[in-house]
Amino acid sequence: MLCASVLALSCCGGCAITPVSGPQASDVDAGGTQDSLNPAMLAYAVVPVTPATVDVLGRLTPRLSTAFARHTPPKVFRFGVGDIVSITIFEAAAGGLFTSSAGVRAGNFVTVPNQAVDDRGNISVPFSGSIRAKGRTPSEIQTEIVERLKSRALEPQVVVSLAEQRTSLYSVLGDVRAAGRFPASPSGESILDGIARAGGPGSQGYDVNVALERNGRRVSIPMGALMDDASNNIYLLPNDIVFVYQEPQTFVAFGASGIQGQFRFDAWRLSLAEALAKQGGLNDAQANPSAVFLYRGETREAARQLGVDVDRFEDRVIPVIYKIDLRDPSGYFLAQKFPMRNKDVIYCANATSVEATKFLTFVRTTLATVNDPVIYATNGFALSSAIRGTGSSTVITTPTPITTTTSTTVIAH
Repeated sequence: MLCASVLALSCCGGCAITPVSGPQASDVDAGGTQDSLNPAMLAYAVVPVTPATVDVLGRLTPRLSTAFARHTPPKVFRFGVGDIVSITIFEAAAGGLFTSSAGVRAGNFVTVPNQAVDDRGNISVPFSGSIRAKGRTPSEIQTEIVERLKSRALEPQVVVSLAEQRTSLYSVLGDVRAAGRFPASPSGESILDGIARAGGPGSQGYDVNVALERNGRRVSIPMGALMDDASNNIYLLPNDIVFVYQEPQTFVAFGASGIQGQFRFDAWRLSLAEALAKQGGLNDAQANPSAVFLYRGETREAARQLGVDVDRFEDRVIPVIYKIDLRDPSGYFLAQKFPMRNKDVIYCANATSVEATKFLTFVRTTLATVNDPVIYATNGFALSSAIRGTGSSTVITTPTPITTTTSTTVIAH
């Protein structure tokens, strides 16, 4: 109770009198339960770390399998603008539309010169006119050509095939040995298959990340997560972009920690307990173990699942401060399960007694500063009287005077 009273006196108008490296636990809690008194301050939500919180965060771990609904390869190939089409027309006997009786070709067939699907999505077939090709399968084009020729040719049969694939491609870019665009196989190729076709990653390590962009949406995961969790290794689709890059994952530690600064994960995944160990743990003489905070931005949906009232926030990203109590022995089990993310910020508040001690030291220093001139003047007068040998004298070396009735006594520390 005394510490709380002294701590309250150490603040004046919201400004700390004594030096401090960050907010107190009470300041963080107060800001998270109501709108900030200062409209210029950013609103945030405080979420206690509980087993339910850890379960929600486990479900919200970025996964390609949940980010993209479609996980199967394209069932059939469909032509696109620019694809090169090969067409061969067969007739049942010589003397038909495409074969003459004078020069019978073995098999009675003719091959139309290869052509690209034009910008309108069409191809041209002799005696059939313009045929729609874009978005259609080879068998669908074959059927239409046969329908147009059956009244003119001798029992026509048509074979349509892909001569050169220029659409339905996916791209693999970044830190790979042979970046490029590759045809999407109807049999299906996974992300790791695509990276392998590009020669594999240019470097190995836990700092390698893989980003998949599809239909304007982009999701990144560590390469280790792609290897460790098979559900992340989804099939590639036409026009997908795979980007392999290096980005060291880091977090920042402030407050009453063993060491303050920026730290690398040095692994593709890290728990809060491991992060606290990397920063040297908590300062035993300064930290409040019940007030360890982790700052992170969460999506609105994630914040809603965590129990945050998202209606009072306007942005898509909700500032969330997770609070974990390490004074509780079970808190360390939660810290082992709590997943760190890139650019997280860990802050440990000072214990209340530390702030009270700072304030009392400040008060003592202030009083000593005010009393020093009086003490010096009194001592000067006492020494002067002692030299003249008149009356008793008092020499003060502390804020509490010491009086003697005999000859002058000088007390030194």
